[in-house]
Order: sequence, then C-alpha cells, then structure tokens
Amino acid sequence: MIPEKLNQGDEIRVISPAKSLSIIAPEQQELARQRFKDMGFTTSFSTYAAEAPTLFSNPVEHRISDIHEAFKDPAVKAVLTTLGGYDSNQLLNRLDYDLIKAHPKIFCGYSDITALSNSIYHKTGLVTYSGPHFSTFGMEKGLDYTLEHFRTMLTTNDPVDIEPAAHWSDDAWYLDQDDRTFYPNQGPVVIQEGKASGTLIGGNLCTFNLLQGTSFMPELAGTVLFLEDDELSNPETFDRDLQSLIHQPGFDQVQGIVIGRFQTSSNMEFDTLTAVIESKPELAHLPVIVQADFGHTSPIFTFPIGGYVEIQAGKTQVNIRLHG
Repeated sequence: MIPEKLNQGDEIRVISPAKSLSIIAPEQQELARQRFKDMGFTTSFSTYAAEAPTLFSNPVEHRISDIHEAFKDPAVKAVLTTLGGYDSNQLLNRLDYDLIKAHPKIFCGYSDITALSNSIYHKTGLVTYSGPHFSTFGMEKGLDYTLEHFRTMLTTNDPVDIEPAAHWSDDAWYLDQDDRTFYPNQGPVVIQEGKASGTLIGGNLCTFNLLQGTSFMPELAGTVLFLEDDELSNPETFDRDLQSLIHQPGFDQVQGIVIGRFQTSSNMEFDTLTAVIESKPELAHLPVIVQADFGHTSPIFTFPIGGYVEIQAGKTQVNIRLHG
C-alpha cells in the first residue's frame, strides 16, 4: 500500500515519537520550516512535539496521541519525525494499526524511527520511508542531495535510480554550522557481486533487531535488507547484531544486502567490514553493497520500507533502483 505522494501546498505534520523538538535550536527549526516552504509545502506541529521530556522522551501516551492525531487529520498528507533517540519501541504495542491502515499517508524518519517504520509496514502493509528528520532540514550546508532525494521519493511515482553524492560529512553540524568537513565520495563498493530484487526492509540495525521475537518483526523472506548503524556501533557490535539477524526465521530467503556508510568513530574500516561479511557462510550467496549514502553520515537518500528494490552489484558498476 503506497501512500499518496505529496503535491504543492500539502501539509506535513511534525511529530516527536523519540526525542523532543524542544532540543532543536530555534534558528535550525526556522531554517527547516523555510526549506519546506521553498519546496511548496506547509508544516504543522503536533500537540506535544516540543514538550520538555521527563526522561529520554515525552510520555508514551502523548507520543501515541500525536501519531494518531496526525494520521486521523485529513489535512495532513505526510508525517515527519523530529529526531531519533532510543525508545520509539515503547510505542509499538500502543499504536492503533487499524487507524493507520484506514488513513494511509507518508511516514518518514530514520535511526530510532526504524522500529516504527518497519512495524507500521508489517502490521498494515503501508509503505513507510527511511529518510531525513525535520531537524535534518536545519542543516545549512551539504543538504542538497538529501533534500533532492527526499523530494523525488515523496512527490513522484517513478522508479528512483540512486546516484552517489559528490561529498559526505560526519561532523556535529548541529553544534557548529560553520566548522564542517566534506570528503570526496567514492560511491558504493561491492563486497560480493550479484543481482537481487525484492521487498526493501531494514534501517538502523540495532533498532531493527529490537523487533526480533515480537509480532512487529517483518517477514525476511524475499527481502533486500538496507542496514546501517551509528557511532555507538563498532565492528564487534555490528558483527553480533548482524549474526542475530541472520539467525531469524526466513533469513535464508533474503535476496541481498545494502549497508550504509559507517560513522568515523565506529572504526569500521572497509577491510574489517569485508572480513565480517566474508566470515558468515550464510551470506556467501548474496550480493552485498556497502558505503551507500544512508545512515548517520550526511547526506542521505530516502528509501521506501516495504517498497520494491532492484540492485546490481558488479565489479565496475553498482545500480540501486527504488520503487515506492
């Protein structure tokens, strides 16, 4: 079930199912609002989006209320998360999936939002999107690729061929918009060659793994996995998290894997990542692409969870085509 795409003048509702909008600098919020205005969209904010959190996030009942209200409101055409965090999975058994299914619309975010995106897709059949948060649009420099892929994926029904960004960065831009470092992007790299197609699921690996053993875990059979991890990950953690996913029912019918770029502080060198992949006989038959432009570095492309993807991993060429 692919949601209706955005048109000029449509309203995007910003919600905070993880960290609160209250921690985002006012000038970054204003820049984000202006970016959406420039694209021809309006933004509105849920009742509790900017509530000061009592612990890590706002109270569960407030976050649930905001999600339900956003999906029920006929004026709202897309639901966009403020930021990631650590505890979106608190909401999974409180969501009204029948309500969401009855009012399908775009739902977008990444990182901790992986738990919500994959659960909503699994429970309702609604394609959701792993893409930038509202806060991402407060970035002054280096946003063009992210913005263009967000707009393309969420406003058109045509297949999207992913081209690599020209540069990438891994700095705390939200603390200092001027002190930025950009590196030339060599593009995605193939560890194991092959072609694959299937339903796209995944996102942030450590968050995706929180769904294991629950009724919120999507089926793995027939899928192409898009996986990434953040600065809290390291080679050892990624290795065991990946192994845990391999042990899940249906993994033997996974068709391929695409891995997003690791943050510098994770110390995941290419040779190490290659060794991790090659150490697992369960992956030997799969095409594996790494260093793709998604995850916790910038910029990122938006991809459809529950959509269809075709990948080609060759010695001289990498192709990723998204449908959804």
